[in-house]
Amino acid sequence: MRRAKVGARNLKRPLALGCLLAVVGVGVCGSAGMMAETPRTFATPQDLLVAMIAQERDSAAHHERYEYLSVERSERTGNHVWTERVVETGRGKVRLLLAEDGVPISAEREQQERGRLANILAHPDEFERSEAARMNDEARERQMLDDLNRGFVLENVALEDGVWHVDFRPNPGFSPSGLEERVLHGMSGWLAIDAQDLRLVHIEAKLPADVNIGFGLLATIHAGSHFASDRELIEGHWRTVHVLTDIRGKAALFKSVGKDSDLTRSDFHYLDPDITLAQAVALVELP
Repeated sequence: MRRAKVGARNLKRPLALGCLLAVVGVGVCGSAGMMAETPRTFATPQDLLVAMIAQERDSAAHHERYEYLSVERSERTGNHVWTERVVETGRGKVRLLLAEDGVPISAEREQQERGRLANILAHPDEFERSEAARMNDEARERQMLDDLNRGFVLENVALEDGVWHVDFRPNPGFSPSGLEERVLHGMSGWLAIDAQDLRLVHIEAKLPADVNIGFGLLATIHAGSHFASDRELIEGHWRTVHVLTDIRGKAALFKSVGKDSDLTRSDFHYLDPDITLAQAVALVELP
């Protein structure tokens, strides 16, 4: 699969572009034939993936919180492009809609948004239940990585400019269960891992052929369905900056199924991990 250029960080001692090496028997070269800093080595591609998953889990355990700007087109936004200010809390993400399809919202709609925020404070438990029903992107990525470790063949491992690149394809000996796992297991793709921090930089996958559930009687997910996610190191913290999902298919009685969304995040600000809902609402309402 053709790869786009992925840059994990501005390295103080960058590895030469095009200096490729396998996981086993590693040796690192510099741009002028000089030895550069050698990254950690792994006996197998699975060992590399397991080490990265461990780092992702360790980061998730710290419960980092951020304020950021979100631009999203999805089912949630009615397929309009919503620009929102978002503040993360332990009880969920507090959002304030700023613009729709590039146009600032009206005074009337802004008032509705303020009323929605007031309702969050009046009914925090209801807000928390609603947020819990939405698995966030980072949690989905961690689940996806666990599935990769169990149900895929990892191959063509190479190191380029401080980033490990790994191709993956379905393991024919693995039997997936559940719709999401079966769809994921039908995909092939590649991922990129920062060699210094062992954190996920990029992952993408595509379904080369239809996936039929119940011999196609229950559901069919169409070939060409795909997803991609990008991370960046921002002020010492790895953050998901772009998620693209396009899963299309048909369920019983010709009902359309799938997910079509495009989410971009920017302008991150690190917050106190113990930020309260009241503090988050006050922050998101700041001009």
